[in-house]
Amino acid sequence: MEIFTSLKPWTIVQMCVAAICIYLYIMLITRIAGKRTFAKMSSFDFAVTIAMGSILADAVNKPVSSLMPAFVSLALLAFLQVLFAKMLSSSDGVEKLLTNTPILLMKDGEIFEKNLKKALVSRADLMGKLREANVLQLSEVRAVVFETTGDISVLHTTEDTTIDAVIMEDVGN
Repeated sequence: MEIFTSLKPWTIVQMCVAAICIYLYIMLITRIAGKRTFAKMSSFDFAVTIAMGSILADAVNKPVSSLMPAFVSLALLAFLQVLFAKMLSSSDGVEKLLTNTPILLMKDGEIFEKNLKKALVSRADLMGKLREANVLQLSEVRAVVFETTGDISVLHTTEDTTIDAVIMEDVGN
């Protein structure tokens, strides 16, 4: 109960107003910058999203001292996210320099132990992903890829089908 008695009514009102302003501002920034601002895309995007969350929490908890800096910081981070996304989409060289490469964990039923270690994925995690994808036999697996987002993609079929090269062109062995 001490926590609630130490907060003055005016402080609570300020925090509520700050939360509403921040909420509306996030809607505006997301609308302007696009969905990628908060999307699960890469480790860099994740780090920026965490930074935005920290800024938001600070602005709501200390609205008098940090509301305007939060607006400026969020706008700057959103602008940098858009700039980063445009740079990545316009140049293969920039994309290769600034992003991770997907890693091939399995191909045609064969598990690549070296790549599991490189991606820090355990064999148990791999088997779990295969089960999630309803793989019944390793021979069904055409490829398993550790994506740049940390997700694991399982490409499998019971038919004798090959994967189009374009789907695998950016995946490292």
